[in-house]
Amino acid sequence: MSGTIRTAAIIVAAGRGTRAGPGLPKQWRKIGEKTVLARTLETFRTVDEVARVLLVLHPDDMALAEGYRALGDVAVAEGGTSRSHSVRLGLEALAVDPPDRVLIHDVARPLVRPDTIRRVIHALDMSRGAAPALAVTDALWRGEEGRVAQFIDRSHIFRAQTPQGFHFHPILDAHRRHQGEAADDVAVAHAAGIDVAIVEGDEDNFKITGPQDFARAESVLERRMTNIPDIRLGNGFDVHAFTEGRDVMLCGISVPHNRALLGHSDADVGLHAITDAIYGALAAGDIGTHFPPSDPRWKGMESDVFLIHARDLSASRGFAIGNVDLTLICERPKIGPHALAMSARVAEFLEIDRDRVSVKATTTERLGFAGREEGIAALATVTLVGR
Repeated sequence: MSGTIRTAAIIVAAGRGTRAGPGLPKQWRKIGEKTVLARTLETFRTVDEVARVLLVLHPDDMALAEGYRALGDVAVAEGGTSRSHSVRLGLEALAVDPPDRVLIHDVARPLVRPDTIRRVIHALDMSRGAAPALAVTDALWRGEEGRVAQFIDRSHIFRAQTPQGFHFHPILDAHRRHQGEAADDVAVAHAAGIDVAIVEGDEDNFKITGPQDFARAESVLERRMTNIPDIRLGNGFDVHAFTEGRDVMLCGISVPHNRALLGHSDADVGLHAITDAIYGALAAGDIGTHFPPSDPRWKGMESDVFLIHARDLSASRGFAIGNVDLTLICERPKIGPHALAMSARVAEFLEIDRDRVSVKATTTERLGFAGREEGIAALATVTLVGR
C-alpha cells in the first residue's frame, strides 16, 4: 500500500454478539437479503477514498472469508480475544505495508452512509483523529436505588459512532502502548494525547446490539428503498448597519449608494443570509462557526469565500442546491435595477442555473431600523436535495 494507498479501513467483526440473541453471530445474520457484514463492507467499498478494506474475523470464522479474499481490495486478518485486541491485530496486519490513514469501524453498524465515512476522511486533513457523533438531546439523570439522584449537563455530551479515523502511525503506536480494554479507539487515542475532531453523525448509523435492532434495521432499509429523496430546507437571516463610505456590496455586486455597510468582512448581507441558510439546512452551525469574527484572517474578506465553503460542504455531504430565495429588506438603495445581476452572480458562486436563484426586495413601510435607513436586512431560504 505504501505510496499508493492513503486511506484503508478496518472492519472489526470478530465478536460473538451474544446479546443479539440465539443463532449465528450478528455479523453473519441477514438484514434483508444480505448479511450484516456484507452490507457494511459494501458501503466502504463504494467510497472512492477508501482504497483497501481489512476484515478482522473471529478465528472460528476464517473459513467463511474465502469469498471476501477473492476481492482485490479486501484482505482478512484473524481477530483476538477482545475488541481492542482485534483492532490491534488489524493495525499490525496493515503495518506490513502501511496506509497514511485508517478508519476503524464496528461491523455491527451496517447502515453507515458513504457521506458519514467521507466526513471522517475529510476531517483528517486538519486533525490526527476524527469520529462521527450525535449530540445528546434528551435530559440526563444519574440514578440511585431507582430514583433520580442528579441532573447531568448535556450541553457537551455526544453519542459516539464509527468509523473512527486516524493517521495510521500515531494510532498504531497508541494501541501498542495501551494496556487493557477501551470503550473505543477514540479512548485509546485520547489516552495517547491524539486530538480527535467530532464530525456530524447519523441516526441511521446505530449499532445492532439486541434482537430488536434487526427489526429497526429492516425498517431503515425499507425507508431507503422507497427512494424518497432527502430534502433539506434552511433559513438564513442577517443584518448590517450603514456606516460612512460609498457603495454597498450586495450578492457580490457593488451597488452605488451614499453609504457603505459595516461588518467584519465585506458586509455582504445577502450572501451572508444565503450562506447561513445552507449551513442551517446541513445543521452545520452558521458563518461564525466556520469563520469566527474574532479571527483577523477574515477581516475585510469577500463574502463569496463563505458562500463557496458552504456550497462545497453541502456537496461533500451528498447534497445539490435546489433553489435559493433571497429577500433584501431596505428603503435604499433600490434593488430592482440590480436584481437580475445579483441572482446571476449568486448562481455563478453556487454553480447552479440562474433560474434557480430569486433575488427580490421589500421595504418595511418606513418602520423600524430598515425604514429609518439605518441598515439592510436579508432573509434567505435554500433547498438542498440529496443526490
